[in-house]
Amino acid sequence: MGNWRSDLETWLAPFVAALGHKTRGRMCPAYIAGLIGPGDRKSVQPMAARDGAVGYDQLHHFIADGVWDSAPLEAALLAEADRLVGGEDAFLVIDDTCLPKKGKRSVGVAPQYASSLGKTANCQSLVSVTLASREVPVAVGLRLFLPEVWTNDPDRMARARVPNDRQTALSKPAIAIEEIDRVRAAGVRFGCVLADAGYGSSGPFRQALSARGLAWAVGLSRRQNVYPADVGLVFPEARRGRRRKYHLPDRIAVSAEQMLDHGKWRKVSWRRGTKGRLNCQFAATRVHIADGHRHRMADGRVQAMPGDEEAWLIGERRATGERKYYASNLPADTNLKALAAAVKARWICEQAHQQLKEELGLDHFEGRSWTGIHRHALMTMIAYAFLQSRRLKAAGRKKKKGCIPLTQVLPPPLKEPFTPCPKCSALTIND
Repeated sequence: MGNWRSDLETWLAPFVAALGHKTRGRMCPAYIAGLIGPGDRKSVQPMAARDGAVGYDQLHHFIADGVWDSAPLEAALLAEADRLVGGEDAFLVIDDTCLPKKGKRSVGVAPQYASSLGKTANCQSLVSVTLASREVPVAVGLRLFLPEVWTNDPDRMARARVPNDRQTALSKPAIAIEEIDRVRAAGVRFGCVLADAGYGSSGPFRQALSARGLAWAVGLSRRQNVYPADVGLVFPEARRGRRRKYHLPDRIAVSAEQMLDHGKWRKVSWRRGTKGRLNCQFAATRVHIADGHRHRMADGRVQAMPGDEEAWLIGERRATGERKYYASNLPADTNLKALAAAVKARWICEQAHQQLKEELGLDHFEGRSWTGIHRHALMTMIAYAFLQSRRLKAAGRKKKKGCIPLTQVLPPPLKEPFTPCPKCSALTIND
């Protein structure tokens, strides 16, 4: 395995330089080493106790109260992520992850739906951004979502030290767009944005991606209305009353589920898993999503007009009988296998979330402030990028496939982020 602490110190040199301060230059490696090293609890007090060379007060001040700008470290993380997995074949995955919490004083905590728990729970919710390629994820963004019970309470936000420019109510899709703009401004390379239906069902989110010239493949509600790709707009003459102001579609919108009910479904395999090829039934057709302006139809119904952009509607029929729906603006000549591979690539962010929590203590932070939770999240992402750099280094080169002993990659007692090789007890790097 070699001396991972020595490797970490060398690897962190650009981050330490970005901090530009001698004391902070010691605290940052100590904090990240505490996240990576042994110990079940990755909050400040036990990490300081295990380190011995730095005190609790020093480490706590660095992460919660120190006056320093995290932007240079975020820029260094984005540069490293791009070096590791950036490229035209990379995906930028948008999702959210929850941090269960007791009480009500931690910034952003409230009863809200937690996707990882599958229920409403008292938690903090973070919008996450993950750059991934060849099944190697690197987390590059974690931004706290503030529910209305927070944004409607200025005193509460002041106590949690929420910056003035962050006290405006923003939806998760709006936060995601801000994060995407930050990633793009840093020059990070990726070919397609992926997101689940929590984001994909937002018309403004999809339209914002298209306006930026980005390719996207996102989840969609089965109830989302869509029109056939060849829908036309007509201008019927009103028999009485005032002349109609808007054109009307010459077809009736139907739900995504109805649109694919009688589609041509076929079995598609998109990648190899630990138990062989992964496959499902998929169907796809070209549509216009009903997310244009809304107005009253001739029969009195209020309905959204067809959007300007033609897109793919993709359906997935699982062996359990469950069905999922997606939309994508990938080119019209994209084949079904490529569409399936794109919409199924989003799973990699869930692996990253799990490892950030279970191995690096993302959900162990005990502070209550806006600054503290975001700095802790940034440190966990930097630690995760270091582990992924070791993963790729151990592989010899990014595209190499082979079995690698676990001890060459990560310090104990961390669990490996690899797929176990089905033929041996070693690990496999998959293309």
